[in-house]
Amino acid sequence: MTNCIICAVDISNGDDDLKTIQTASQLAELHDAQLDVIAVVPDYGMSQVGNFFSKDHHDQAVAEAKEHLNALVTKALDPGRNSKVRHVVATGRAYEEVLSLARKIEPVLIVVGAHKADLADYLLGPNAARVVRHAKCSVYVVR
Repeated sequence: MTNCIICAVDISNGDDDLKTIQTASQLAELHDAQLDVIAVVPDYGMSQVGNFFSKDHHDQAVAEAKEHLNALVTKALDPGRNSKVRHVVATGRAYEEVLSLARKIEPVLIVVGAHKADLADYLLGPNAARVVRHAKCSVYVVR
């Protein structure tokens, strides 16, 4: 297990994850841990809709996601703290990529936000709920 905390964010939610990033940063500082913030770009290439996108669509989406992730983390934290954060952009299903990263680096904690909750999801979004259920480490949910 590494002294690392993963913070999973959805860059399509605008500023909704600012509190999630700030909470993850506070926890990382408290435990003198490395903070990794991950955003996931959907993989349309393997689905039937993949044919409707240009061949460089994925590369453009990843580049834009990196820019949005950096802007979001910069807005949530001061520039000095942001420079120490590892920004991770993955492609696939959000919960699968968060759990995959967790298996690779074995963090002490995963921090996720609970957004767009409704009763069907028992007040926790589907990706956050799957991370909570399947993670091998503790998961902190920011409401």
